Amino acid sequence: MKIKAPRNKTVVVSSEDELKYNGGLINLKNAVKTEDVMNKIINQDLFEALKYLPSGFVDLLILDPPYNLSKKFNVVKFNKITINDYSEWIEKFIVELKRTLKPDATVYFCSDWNSSTSVHLVMQKYFKVQNRITWEREKGRGSKTNWKNNSEDIWFCTCSNNYTFNIEDVKMKRKVIAPYRTIDGDPKDWLEDENGSFRITYPSNIWNDISVPFWSMKENTEHPTQKPEKLIAKLILASSNKGDVVLDPFMGSGTSAVTAKKLGRNFVGIEIDKKYCFLAAKRIEMAENDIKIQGYKDGIFWERNSSNS
Repeated sequence: MKIKAPRNKTVVVSSEDELKYNGGLINLKNAVKTEDVMNKIINQDLFEALKYLPSGFVDLLILDPPYNLSKKFNVVKFNKITINDYSEWIEKFIVELKRTLKPDATVYFCSDWNSSTSVHLVMQKYFKVQNRITWEREKGRGSKTNWKNNSEDIWFCTCSNNYTFNIEDVKMKRKVIAPYRTIDGDPKDWLEDENGSFRITYPSNIWNDISVPFWSMKENTEHPTQKPEKLIAKLILASSNKGDVVLDPFMGSGTSAVTAKKLGRNFVGIEIDKKYCFLAAKRIEMAENDIKIQGYKDGIFWERNSSNS
């Protein structure tokens, strides 16, 4: 294992970790009950595992599959295909996954600009598409021949018009640019503390308060497309309740599972790459002693780079 710089907090897996966590991974060979997979990591090909998952047990489905571009994920490589072929690929697992959802379940589907067309086309066939969230990713140096790819989409879909949406749990604390006061001089619809003037607001579908994990953050891993815990926390808090089941069938390094655990939800994760399963297992264990989520404190999401981020 490489020696890290003093401020580098990236979570890595050692040979000792592999021995420690290997026994906790499961592989499905027969139909299982909900309790058999609850808070478990399934190290298996998704299409194989789907055959054995129970029906109607998932409250929240978070989908973050490989985007439609050529990229290597440790030992697995995904090659860019046509929009139509990508649509056919995601439709295959969407049809199977829908069986696992409760009638009032919610689905969030992550995508980039190129994959987004396929996602919308498929999801509107099987779900009610409620909205599209766009988050400002802010990573990379850009291109001299094109606009810098600086955002990603998250499609918000539900199984029906009866679904969970806890708007009070995802409020944001924003700095007030023009702090208006009443005639009596009192703050008008804003708060004032030692850090300045702030307003507690409802969130929109444009998210610019989230940083991509980097080497000095405790949640960072070696996974090339890791989602931030803060981003996943918004999805989980808004669209599930404590004790609910969150399924992530493309778990990667485990951000959805880790965040679900920190927020009092149950998780089920499926991941084909064993190294990423080990990363997820290690992070889940770490979450037992540290439930903090960077940028989220006292039930409020803070702006990027503000004092409590």
